[in-house]
Amino acid sequence: MAATIEARGLRKHYGRTVAVDDLSFTAKPGEVTGFVGPNGAGKSTTMRMILGLDAPDAGSALVGGQPYRTLRNPLCEVGALLDASAIHPGRRARDHLLWMAHYNGLSKGRVDEVIDQVGLASAARRRAGGYSLGMRQRLGIAAALLGDPPVLMFDEPVNGLDPEGIKWIRGFLRSLAAQGRTVFVSSHLMGELEGTADHLIVVGRGRLIADTTVRDLLASASSDQIVLRTSKRSEAMTVLANAGATVAATDLETVTVRGLSAERIAALLSGGGLTFSELAQHRASLEEAYMELTRDAVEFNTPTVGEA
Repeated sequence: MAATIEARGLRKHYGRTVAVDDLSFTAKPGEVTGFVGPNGAGKSTTMRMILGLDAPDAGSALVGGQPYRTLRNPLCEVGALLDASAIHPGRRARDHLLWMAHYNGLSKGRVDEVIDQVGLASAARRRAGGYSLGMRQRLGIAAALLGDPPVLMFDEPVNGLDPEGIKWIRGFLRSLAAQGRTVFVSSHLMGELEGTADHLIVVGRGRLIADTTVRDLLASASSDQIVLRTSKRSEAMTVLANAGATVAATDLETVTVRGLSAERIAALLSGGGLTFSELAQHRASLEEAYMELTRDAVEFNTPTVGEA
């Protein structure tokens, strides 16, 4: 069977807290699948269940059609980074990888290959305790790559990386998917996956919110919103609201309009003698689309200025 990741009706409770609730999805080879949702959405718990670290209360999680615990050589079938800090601070980075390679019957040459892949060659003989969080992330990715597995899972891999590191990991994830691997990446910030993910699994409060391509999500978020720029902002908002539109100001001369087509907006403004300099369909960012999807699924809402 192809090296997919499959969740089938996963459920997990911790006391009265429902961490994951009837969650089903598939991550496919040749794609970067973004696993996104607010903090507390159940992403890490789901990844732990896929890797056999937590037992589901119901449902199943399969890698290549099998539970993780039944894989004969896990490191060569699934590479995972869940916690970049899970390394003894006194151990040198290369020694850490050598220990893993020896235990799994892999060569020393493979250790040097993955060290080069993640850009740690100059720091490989330093102790992990002296690494920044970004460097520990790179070391964790190297460990995940060690067995050259067809399935890779990364939990918040951008955390701690500087702008250069973020640019690197985006291209790196794309290159891994281009090799035909299944790449499954969690994040609570959609902007981290923009330009990287092919497919998105969006969760909130442990439940599936969306299972869609990036293209379809952006099209859905952009389809019914028009951007209007006019020096007669107040008058235009009144005319359009009276025609049944939902109108919101974004700056002194710009408003967004829902509920009317661009053609209808142009006719209403022209009929009222109101000029405009721009009238175009809004192109939502991935972050905007994500925020719209998950606005009712956040665990904690940040109060606006002035709220008690």
